[in-house]
Amino acid sequence: MNYKYYFCATLLLAAFASAPVAAADLSGREIMQRVDDRDDGDNGSSEMEMALIDKSGHERSRKIRSFNKDKGEDKLRIMFFLEPADVKDTGFLTYDYDDPRKDDDQWLYLPALRKTKRIASSDKSGSFMGSDFNYADMTRKDLDAYDFKILKEEEVRGAKTWVIEAVPKTREEIEETGYTKSVVFVRQDNYVVARAVHWEKEGGRLKYMDATKIEKIDGIWTVTENSMTTKQSNETLHKTVLRFSNVKYNQNLAEDMFTVRRLEKGL
Repeated sequence: MNYKYYFCATLLLAAFASAPVAAADLSGREIMQRVDDRDDGDNGSSEMEMALIDKSGHERSRKIRSFNKDKGEDKLRIMFFLEPADVKDTGFLTYDYDDPRKDDDQWLYLPALRKTKRIASSDKSGSFMGSDFNYADMTRKDLDAYDFKILKEEEVRGAKTWVIEAVPKTREEIEETGYTKSVVFVRQDNYVVARAVHWEKEGGRLKYMDATKIEKIDGIWTVTENSMTTKQSNETLHKTVLRFSNVKYNQNLAEDMFTVRRLEKGL
């Protein structure tokens, strides 16, 4: 997650290496600012497998190609679905603005309809392409829209983390993100969010994010496997696993690649 963030990026989670800091020396808000400020790599590309797993364990797989570019403090991201046939040539474009006064722009291209749909703020809590991630998960969040509190420290896969509660300040933020509260586990050595729990605003469901594989690529901490699981009363309803490969940074990506016209043209 990236709480001015979250997908992942993309759908990529990364962080700059930094010496650990005692929890007493930083507030929850300051820790989340460090998460937001981390180096997540510019001009990046990756291949992605999205595995959709139902409660019976049946799995469907989708192949995606993703590109991202920084434009000043803003982040541009475009994704193209490659497989299977029923989603081939579907595209997704995001303009993730640093200015909290501007709503992030998102577009979804549907090849069967030959139509590009702009995702409205009221729709951002909806599922992205049938996955357990929603559209709001795929952009950074305004840190000033949340109250943060350090709950405790805990180890996740041998790494010390701060466990931080994030509560939206307004009903508007809840409606857009779909969450009434989140608890995030931030690694103390590199400010990667290793785990998160989200309380959905409807249905009594919880969503569990888990960064199951994290590695350093070109000097940048990168999550190469990430999952989101939707549960209700401890029963798993659905799970999405994202597996990243061929991750590259510092590519020569032109800005005109991140346009609606290119979205509709495809790879």
